[in-house]
Amino acid sequence: MPNIAVFIEQRDGNLKKVAWQMLSEARKITDANDGEVWAVFLGDDASAATTEAGKYGAHKIFTAGGENLSTFNSEAYGTALANFCKNNNPDLLLLGSTAMGKDLGPKVAAKLECGCISDAVGMTFDGGFEFRRPIFAGKCFVDVTSSTSCTVVSVRPNAFMLNEVGGTAAAESFDAGIDGGNLKAIVKSVEAATGGKVELTEAEVVVSGGRGIKGPENYALIEKLAETLGAASGASRAVVDAEWVDYSHQVGQTGKTVGPNLYIAAGISGAIQHLAGMSSSKCIVAINKDANAPIFKVADYGIVADLFDVLPVLTDEVGKLKG
Repeated sequence: MPNIAVFIEQRDGNLKKVAWQMLSEARKITDANDGEVWAVFLGDDASAATTEAGKYGAHKIFTAGGENLSTFNSEAYGTALANFCKNNNPDLLLLGSTAMGKDLGPKVAAKLECGCISDAVGMTFDGGFEFRRPIFAGKCFVDVTSSTSCTVVSVRPNAFMLNEVGGTAAAESFDAGIDGGNLKAIVKSVEAATGGKVELTEAEVVVSGGRGIKGPENYALIEKLAETLGAASGASRAVVDAEWVDYSHQVGQTGKTVGPNLYIAAGISGAIQHLAGMSSSKCIVAINKDANAPIFKVADYGIVADLFDVLPVLTDEVGKLKG
């Protein structure tokens, strides 16, 4: 009878879609094994999270707020989640494999002295939990288990499908166990870099450009197609290193890991480091005039042509289909 806790991540009141994906998958497992799904929200206004959590499968939502949790603080959030787990004993604590989740996961696991599994893309239960995660820059997958009573697991965005159950979550507050006087750091303000219109790591469609765009002025072709598709725009490391676009757009081993339903790679050769960040995409379309480019080995569809000929036509045709 496993009970699964899911951290509901939010930034400036914007709730992360990966939380609902984790709730959906967790509910499938608990329904089959007579367990419960618990959402955990940290912050001041939990009303929207309560409604959405119930819709995607949470039986209960536990909330904690106050001055020390109004803005993300790694120490405060880590302490709050650890205290929740100590008092409620979930079998799993799931977090999104986002910047926040990657920060919190190891911290909470260390406080609980329990197992920590990162970047999971699959989860099953048969008397015990088993998780699938990529290794060797995404070239292989390994199935892992944990021997501790509670396990902290970060889940790659878009690894699980959304599924609405249409239920309601009973709301309960809990004591985060935070005394403002014992925090070693206090967040005074947050200054975030301006990224794309669509969050790259959670986008269902991503359009990325590589060295083949030839210059910063041509990145507009990538952005225009992305805007037409309602997608996020990404880039390879070569483009970022050349300072053609901001680092926040970089997809790859040293950038952001994405797993959209559709990934369009234009002018990207397919270096191992880039493939590590996008190889889990459901469908990959490669556009490159070099027929021997490594990207074609992982692509579901390949277009051997000059991106300057393909992208404008593709953008126009998508625009026509969308009316």
